[in-house]
Amino acid sequence: MLPALKRQLPHVEPMSQEQVEQIDDASMAILEEVGVVFRDDQAIEDWKSVGAEVKDGDRVHLDRALVRELIQSIPASFTYHARNPDNNLPFGNDHSIFVPMTGAPYLRDLDDVRRGPTLEDLGNFHKLAHMLPAMHSSAHHIVEPMDHIVSHRHLRITYSSMKYSDKSFMGMTTSGKNAEDVLDMCAILFGEEFLETHPVVTGNCNGNSPLVWDETMLSAMRAFNKRNQPVLCSPFVLGGANTPASTAPAVAQLNAEALSALAYTQVVRKGCPAIYGHYLSTVSMASGAPMAGTPEISLMNFMIGQMARFYDVPWRTSNTLGGSKTFDAQAGYESASTMMAALLAGANYIWHSAGWNEAGMHCSMAKFIVDAEQCAMGYRMAEGVRWDDFDEALAAVRDIGPGGHYLGHAHTLANFQDAFFMPKMFDNNGIEQWVADGSKEITERALTEARALLGAYEEPKLDVAVDEALRDYIDRREREIPAVEALNTEY
Repeated sequence: MLPALKRQLPHVEPMSQEQVEQIDDASMAILEEVGVVFRDDQAIEDWKSVGAEVKDGDRVHLDRALVRELIQSIPASFTYHARNPDNNLPFGNDHSIFVPMTGAPYLRDLDDVRRGPTLEDLGNFHKLAHMLPAMHSSAHHIVEPMDHIVSHRHLRITYSSMKYSDKSFMGMTTSGKNAEDVLDMCAILFGEEFLETHPVVTGNCNGNSPLVWDETMLSAMRAFNKRNQPVLCSPFVLGGANTPASTAPAVAQLNAEALSALAYTQVVRKGCPAIYGHYLSTVSMASGAPMAGTPEISLMNFMIGQMARFYDVPWRTSNTLGGSKTFDAQAGYESASTMMAALLAGANYIWHSAGWNEAGMHCSMAKFIVDAEQCAMGYRMAEGVRWDDFDEALAAVRDIGPGGHYLGHAHTLANFQDAFFMPKMFDNNGIEQWVADGSKEITERALTEARALLGAYEEPKLDVAVDEALRDYIDRREREIPAVEALNTEY
């Protein structure tokens, strides 16, 4: 695995300091004057306990001084701990991590067939995430295992994340109790006391834009907060549908929503890690469909990066998003546009970094492989220019002189593997060689690579006693939890 990315490129910051403060003031005015609905009795009591004003039963009006005081206790950085300590990750400030997509109810499989996923398919994605160097996490439900009862899935998904990879992972937040189950399993894997002082898992809580947080998300948020585990506080933005149809005001609303949740994490447990989140999409004014890779999404990412740094909190964005139904040029263009903005905006938690297509409705095996390589390329770019061999390389100029070539020079031979990124999934041969190799397009090449990786996979074995304890926990909880069929996803 590549270490956590330490970014060296300057951020793209389209707002002046005055404009940052204008967004901040507008967001604080929304919190004070409009308020945010918290559809959760416990959250209302929690807000009242710190002096927040509650009107109409569940609309919380937050004074800006209270919000500023609360978010000051959010750590600007911390370290994610994996079961393999070699895969621990510094996080926040100038460090970023890439996390695969999650939540797809379909996949495009190793034969590029769109179908419903199984638990085995999920395991294969976790194996690929484990093997691909630029993926820093096995995430959680990359695809929904449709062959398992919904009310039991969070247990099997969590076990798959833990079993097939020793990298960091995410935890299901589809209910407060499901989140508690995930955290209990983390306590089995790491130890309860370890959780108290070490972030080991990430939860995601989506807001219902505009300006609503519901009981499901808030109960899961509290479960993570109480165990001192980080949660992504993520308004779900469909620009023009649940925000104003204008970029800057949309960011002002999103910022208010994120701040309200970030502040609440500190009401639950002061000092617990929390991450400024969002899911960004703009809506086609012609059809109402969500779009990806648009200029306004990039601008919003740049602006949100500035706001997160203004508050000195780490932040999450989404990566390699696409609306295409197949792994085609549209998918590539949308994903590349999204990734470039995420990197230049300075995002810390770069989620949905592999596989996303069809507006998140499916995860593509082929795209998963190519996206991961694209993340490795983005990683190399964001590291910045290397200067460590500057003098040696200049000496080669004197050795070669006018009209020569560098291919056989000692400096080239010493550095050719690392001098320039060489994509494995892109074909840069001449057309004659490409035809001789079977005229394979990128989807076929990527699926061939996926099969090869899965064939070479070696499981990072869990401790036998820990594995047995996890299985026993799952068996017990599956006996206790009623079999309910319903679908929850996260973005």
